Amino acid sequence: MGGSHSREDLEISDSEDERSQGEEEEEEEEETYEDVNEGDEEQRSSGRRRPQTPPSLDDVEAKLKALKLKYPSHNPNLKNAVKLYLHVGGNTPRSKWVVSDKLTSYSFVKTAGDDDDGTYDDEQGGESWWVLKVGSKVRAKVCVGLQLKSFGDQHRVDFVAQGVWAMKFFSEEYYKGFLTKFQDCLFENTYGFESTDENKIKVYGKDFIGWAKPEDADDSVWEDAEESLLKSPASATPVRASQDLMEEFEEAAGDNGGAIQSLALGALDNSFLVSDSGIQVVKNFNHGIHGKGVYVNFGGGSYGGKSSMVHSNPRKALLMRAETNMLLMSPVTDGKPHTRGLHQLDIETGKIVTEWKFEKDGTDITMRDITNDNKGAQMDPSGSTFLGLDDNRLCRWDMRDRNGMVQNLATASTPVLNWTQGHQFSRGTNFQCFATTGDGSIVVGSLDGKIRLYSNNSMRQAKTAFPGLGLPITHVDVTFDGKWILGTTDTYIVLICTLFTDKGGKTKTGFAGRMGNRIAAPRLLKLTPLDSHMAGLNNKFRNAQFSWVTEHGKQERHLVATVGKFSVIWNFQQVKDGSHECYRNQVGLKSCYCYKIVLKDDSIVDSRFMHEKFAVSESPEAPLVVATPLKVSSFSISSRR
Repeated sequence: MGGSHSREDLEISDSEDERSQGEEEEEEEEETYEDVNEGDEEQRSSGRRRPQTPPSLDDVEAKLKALKLKYPSHNPNLKNAVKLYLHVGGNTPRSKWVVSDKLTSYSFVKTAGDDDDGTYDDEQGGESWWVLKVGSKVRAKVCVGLQLKSFGDQHRVDFVAQGVWAMKFFSEEYYKGFLTKFQDCLFENTYGFESTDENKIKVYGKDFIGWAKPEDADDSVWEDAEESLLKSPASATPVRASQDLMEEFEEAAGDNGGAIQSLALGALDNSFLVSDSGIQVVKNFNHGIHGKGVYVNFGGGSYGGKSSMVHSNPRKALLMRAETNMLLMSPVTDGKPHTRGLHQLDIETGKIVTEWKFEKDGTDITMRDITNDNKGAQMDPSGSTFLGLDDNRLCRWDMRDRNGMVQNLATASTPVLNWTQGHQFSRGTNFQCFATTGDGSIVVGSLDGKIRLYSNNSMRQAKTAFPGLGLPITHVDVTFDGKWILGTTDTYIVLICTLFTDKGGKTKTGFAGRMGNRIAAPRLLKLTPLDSHMAGLNNKFRNAQFSWVTEHGKQERHLVATVGKFSVIWNFQQVKDGSHECYRNQVGLKSCYCYKIVLKDDSIVDSRFMHEKFAVSESPEAPLVVATPLKVSSFSISSRR
């Protein structure tokens, strides 16, 4: 049975550092740790203990200054000296930090494509890039995949490079120097430009310079973020998940075969587990979801048997018409999400009632994603429109037949959806994913990392376009009120505030107007280097989303994403809290590492919070549903805090 866990107790404080990093040499090196943390005072004491008394006060000061320069490196000839640690033992009770090198040095080296030893498969064409080398044990390209995490109070950084490493610097000056150089190399490796103010403006635009220089950004929107009932305590280290996350129910998926491909959570009576062979109907309860024993098979010609457009392996399920109908969308080609049409399933009868085709101006076109008109549209009994997205298209489709005729599947040709609104961009947008707010405004994520905001009455031109941070956006979500956006990348999650004050002093969101130049820097949600390593080499963030509300005045309370066998949960208010300890002494964009993890025995298909109506008095949040290919579990978050 999957449980929740945390290894944050290995994210050590100064005092714990001396106990857990290099336990086997604690006695012989205890003074070294003290020296690293206390610096000058220890040094001056050791200077006074020297047996010979210098002839003058000037000579004393000169001697002390010389000692101060030499001490941090323990070797006046060793540049960029550090102490290197390695984490061993994995996710076991015996896991710990051990000293890998008592004294070594790091360097940033510019390499070239023909110097590549096969480690960096993403580089082609003989391009050069920056590499971080630490002694003879670490050689890794400078990129976000290193998952670098800094600890300012310990003069320490942790990172992942075929293992989990920690470097401790012998002074704050050297620590900060490393971070500055790392950020410069990261910018150049990411964008291909030297890290200068001029090039940062080229990449981000003058309105978003706070994204490149977070220390200059306007953070007032974060400081003024509304209070919630789940205001986090001042202590920063995350509590163990088992203290406030309880598994309520777990069961195997239906016996009809087929692995779960996606979840379609309902806000009414039922939710649905979509597999490659059919749909299992499950009942919604305040403690989660579990089976009703009802299963709709795709066999018998009811789905996909005669289709030339859509294969019988649905990857997307969209509820409509008060959750009595479901649109099923399958890729035409394995490995690519695009499709030329979809099927409409009547859930009450268990039959496919219509097979729809995407067409514009008499030409067949494809879609890569579909979504509801707004956050609560699936509960509208009369809903007949939905949104579609392709690489360079954003549009609204209408299922109402212009001829007013009901289709007979046995004799009729495939009906064409009506393109009622939208825009086909000439090229270059490379849309990947989208989501809607409560009023129908649209947020779109792109391959270049940009996130565009469209109002609810125009799809032609984005009101706001946030710059990319170097990685493609693979999934987006937005709060019901449109004030906050989550953008998922493989390595981190971007949280953006869309609020701004217009020239008239009125507060608006970026969906309603151009945000100007007082735009807050985003925050990043990341795994610690250790958790990232434990998640596996090929595991990536997927489907980060807010908890589900559909009423004005209600605030989403949590964020959830999947990484391999992990479901990762953040407290939304804690992420917004600028005084939260995660953000202290950080360089660059603020990153939050304060989360809970649900660990399952198999890779997770999806993790989503149920609708807010299923929250009960004992829990401030509706249950979390976690689906693996063969099982589905429900968790409740306790209100102990």
